[in-house]
Amino acid sequence: MDRATEHAEYEERPGRSETGGREATGRTGTDDGTALELLVHGVGGTTPERMLDDPRTVRVTGDDTAAVFRRIDDADAETRPADRRGGPVPEAYVWCNLTSGNGSRALWLLLLPFMVVNLAHWMRPATRHRRRTIRLHGLLVRLTGLTLTVLLVAAACEVALDLTAWQCAGTRACAEAHTWLGFLSPDLSRHGWWSSPGRRLALAAVVPAALTVLLWYLSHRTWSEYESQRPMDRAEVRPTEDDVEPVALGRPGFWYGRRLVARLRAAHTAAGFLTVAAAVGTSAAREDRRPGGPAVLELLGWLFNATLVVLAVVVVWVVCRRGRSERRLDRELDGHLVRGLPTASIAVLVLALVYAGWSRPGWSSAGRLPGDLTFGGITLVQGLLVLALGVVARVLHRSRPDPRTALYGLGGPAVAMLSCALGGVMSAGVAQRVADWLGGTEDALPGPPILLTWQAAVIPPLLMVVVTLLVWLARRTWVLRREETAAVEEEYGLAAAVRPRVSGPDEEPEPRDAARTLRIARTRAMAALTDRAPRVVGIISTVTLLLGAGALAGAFATGETPARAAQDSYAFVAGAAQTAQALGSWLIGVGFLLFVTWGRRAYKDASARRTIGILWDVGTFWPRAAHPFAPPCYAERAVPDLTWRMATWTRTTGGRLVISGHSQGSVLAAAAAWQLTPSVRSRVALLTYGSPLERLYGRWFPAHFGPASLASLHREVDCWRNLYRLTDPIGGPVRLPGRCGPEVDAEPFKDPLAYGRTAGHPLPAPILGHSDYQADPAFAAERQRLLARIGPGVPGPRDC
Repeated sequence: MDRATEHAEYEERPGRSETGGREATGRTGTDDGTALELLVHGVGGTTPERMLDDPRTVRVTGDDTAAVFRRIDDADAETRPADRRGGPVPEAYVWCNLTSGNGSRALWLLLLPFMVVNLAHWMRPATRHRRRTIRLHGLLVRLTGLTLTVLLVAAACEVALDLTAWQCAGTRACAEAHTWLGFLSPDLSRHGWWSSPGRRLALAAVVPAALTVLLWYLSHRTWSEYESQRPMDRAEVRPTEDDVEPVALGRPGFWYGRRLVARLRAAHTAAGFLTVAAAVGTSAAREDRRPGGPAVLELLGWLFNATLVVLAVVVVWVVCRRGRSERRLDRELDGHLVRGLPTASIAVLVLALVYAGWSRPGWSSAGRLPGDLTFGGITLVQGLLVLALGVVARVLHRSRPDPRTALYGLGGPAVAMLSCALGGVMSAGVAQRVADWLGGTEDALPGPPILLTWQAAVIPPLLMVVVTLLVWLARRTWVLRREETAAVEEEYGLAAAVRPRVSGPDEEPEPRDAARTLRIARTRAMAALTDRAPRVVGIISTVTLLLGAGALAGAFATGETPARAAQDSYAFVAGAAQTAQALGSWLIGVGFLLFVTWGRRAYKDASARRTIGILWDVGTFWPRAAHPFAPPCYAERAVPDLTWRMATWTRTTGGRLVISGHSQGSVLAAAAAWQLTPSVRSRVALLTYGSPLERLYGRWFPAHFGPASLASLHREVDCWRNLYRLTDPIGGPVRLPGRCGPEVDAEPFKDPLAYGRTAGHPLPAPILGHSDYQADPAFAAERQRLLARIGPGVPGPRDC
C-alpha cells in the first residue's frame, strides 16, 4: 500500500470527520481562535532558531536552563487571531541545557553505576493485583543501590587507608619512593606522632569521608537545580478496583519525589560515613582484642562495633521502610530523619578517629587490612539480591505476559547485574592502578585485596564473550542486509528493470547503482540491531554473574591471586591465568581513563554526544527512586514545564494545541500529556517522529510505557500520529493493537527520498536516519492532516 492510498483510507475510517478527527458531536469545522504547536526537540538538542526556522526568536517563558521560544513576529499572536487563520503559532521548548553543559559534567559518568541501578527500578514488568510483589521489587533494587554506595566508599577506603596509609607508609622502601608519605613512615619520621598505624588511618580517612560529602553535595545541589519544580496541583488519585493504575506516569506525585530522595540521601550518606568509620575503627578494635591489650580499649572496641551494627540496621531500615508516594503530591519531609541520621553517622566517625588515634605501643602495620572479607561480602550480597530480583520480576511478568517485553521481564535484574559489575570494575580499576603506582604489584607490598585481582582477571574472558557477540551481530547484519537489498530494489522499482522507474514526467533517473543499494540496505540492517539489544544485554549479564561468582569462589578458595594459584598447575593454565591477571589489570586502567575522556568529549562535541546521548537521556529521564546519588532527573523539570505551558495556554485561550516531539522529546511530550487533566488532555493532539516510545521505552519499561499505557494515551488525547523510518535506529512504530495501530502509525517514510539523481534531486539525496524528519515532504503532509483534524469543540467518544 503506498502512502497516498493509506492516507485516503485513513481519512475515510468510521468515526472520523474531515476536520475534527472524531465523530462531529457538537464540533465545528472552523476555529476563529489561535492554535498552538509546541515543538520539543530530541537527543543532543538544537537551537530555537533552527527549530522555528527563523533567526529572530524571543524567549516567552523559562530561564537559561530550559525555556519556551517564539518567533518575534508571533510574540503577541494571541491578540491577532485573524492573522493566524489556517496555521498554528509555533513555539519551541528547548531543554538541552538540562543534559549538557561544560566539560565538568563528564564527572557525572563516574556515577554511572548509580544511574544504571536506578534504571532497574523502572524496568518492572507490567502487572495487576500484585501490590506486595511490586513493593518487594522496589525494595530489592533499593538495597542493591545501597550496596553500590558502600562499594564505592569501600574502594576509596582501600586506596587511601589500606594501600597508602597502611601498606606503603608502613614499608620503608615504598615510603622512600614516595617522599610525601615520609611523615607517616615510622622509619623515615623516626616514629613521629603521625606514624602510629591508627593515626595514619585516621588521617587517610579524610579522603573517603570527603568523597561521601561530595556525593551528598552533588545530590542536594542537583535536586535544587533540576528536580525541585513542583508539578501542577491536582486532586489526589484515589485507588481503583485494580491494585495498580494502568498509567502510573499520570499520577500527581510521579514527578515529585522529594521525600523519598531526601530519605535515601540521608541513608546513603550515613552508609558512606559508617563505611569509613568501620574501616578505621575495626582495625583498632582488632588490635585491642589481642592477648595482653588494655581492657578499657577492648571494651571500647566492642561498644564501637555494636554501635556500628545498630546504625547499619537503622540505615537498612530507612531504605526498606518507604518507597515512592505517587498517588499524591507529597510535600512532607522527614526532617528529623534527614538531619539526624547523617549527624549520628558523622559522630560515630569522629569517635572512630579518636579511638583509632589512641596511643598503642607496639602496634605496627603488616599485611592487608581485612578488605577481602569486605569486598567479598558486598559481592555475595549483590549476587543474592540480583537473583532474588530475577525471581520477583519473573513472577510479575508471568501474571501479565507481553511478548514484546525485553528479556521476558528480566530486564531489571539484568541491568542491576550490570550496575554491580560496573561498580566492581571501577573499584577494582582504581585499586589496581593505585597499587601499581605505589608498587603493589611487586613483592614489597601485599597489594589490593585478592578478590579485586580476581575480578580484574575475569575481564579478558568477558571481553571474549563481547567480541563473540559483536561477530554474531556483524553476521546478523550481513544477513539482514541481503534481505533488505531485495526490499530496497522493490521499493525503488529496481527489481524488474535495469533503470529505476521514473518518479515524475520530467525526471531522468540514473541507472541502478549497486553501491547505493548496498548502502541503503546496510543502513536499514544496522538500524534493526536495536531490536536485538535485549539478547545482548541478557547474555552479558548472565556471563557477568557467572564470572563474578567464579572470581568470588576462586579468591576465597585459594587465598592467592590467579597467577599464584595456578603456578603449580599445567603450563597452559598457569600462562592463561598470568596473562588474564596482567591483561585485566591493564584493561581496567585504560578503560577507566578512556571512559572519563569519552564522557568529557561527549559533553563538548555534539556529534559524540548524539552517539551516546540516547542511552544517557534514557537513564536520566527517570526520577531517582533507587539511588539518590544518580545523575539528576531532567524530566522532573521538563515535564512540569510542558504541563504548565499546555494547561495554562489552553485555559487562557481556549484554543487548540499540538505538541510535536522528536526522539526523546516525544517521550517528554507523552509524559506531559499524561500529567494533564482529562479535559485538557482531550484538547491536545500529539505528533511524534523518530520516537522510541515503544521500541525502547515500551519494551524495557513495560509497567509505564507498555501497550496498555500507550493505548490509554491514544484514547485520551484528541488525536495522535507517529512517523518513523526503517533507517532510524532509535525511532519506530507505536504498535497499538487492532485498528488503533495503523491509525497512529504512518507508513514508514522513504529514506533516502530519491534513489538517484533526478530533476528534483540533482545531487544524491542523503540517508537521514534519525534526523531531519521535516526535510521529507510527507512530514508536512502528515502535520497538516493532523492540524486539520483537531478543533475547538468538546470531543465525543471514539471507538479506539
